[in-house]
Amino acid sequence: MQELTLYVDRRFTSPWALSAFQALTEKKLPFTLHTVDLDKGEQKQVPFRDLGPLGRVPLLVQGDLALAESSAIVEYLEEAFPPPAYAAVLPAGLEQRARARQVMAWLRSDLMALRAERSTEVVFYAPVVTPLTAAGQAAAERLIAIAERLVTGEHLFGQWSIADTELALMLNRLILNGDPVPERLTAWCAAQWQRDSVRQWIAKSSA
Repeated sequence: MQELTLYVDRRFTSPWALSAFQALTEKKLPFTLHTVDLDKGEQKQVPFRDLGPLGRVPLLVQGDLALAESSAIVEYLEEAFPPPAYAAVLPAGLEQRARARQVMAWLRSDLMALRAERSTEVVFYAPVVTPLTAAGQAAAERLIAIAERLVTGEHLFGQWSIADTELALMLNRLILNGDPVPERLTAWCAAQWQRDSVRQWIAKSSA
């Protein structure tokens, strides 16, 4: 197997870098982790700039492949290192996998006001005291309403998948900032947050 290298943000706050890191970790794949200082613009400088066309983290490099966009990285790893030889990070069934991809795509494309007002700094570092604006509150209510429909058991789609962590992280933008979230969802997120691959990421952000 060609060596795998993952580039992530130096402060370990990117939710999408977490998804790529978690996929590699859950599959127990050996990989080298490199950090990129986005505040200093290292993503625009050599050598990172020349690794791939997008200049973004996360970036997975394996041989001649330089792959950005976390959803593409997760799907590549699931196909390149499939179960049962490696742990699954997406649901096994066609319909459930499609539903997981739907949730993952939604989390990447919606809730912009919430993402702006409750950045992942509140998840991995410290809460903020600024109240949500009307737009932020509307996004929070939309997130909670959809999450209440999705969360019906231990996992979203019968077995754990990356979608569980991604939804928990979005909800934790509110929970870990002290914003109101229904107790059932808060408990569900707390359980997701105890997964070993998540704890490994949090340990890096705390180092």
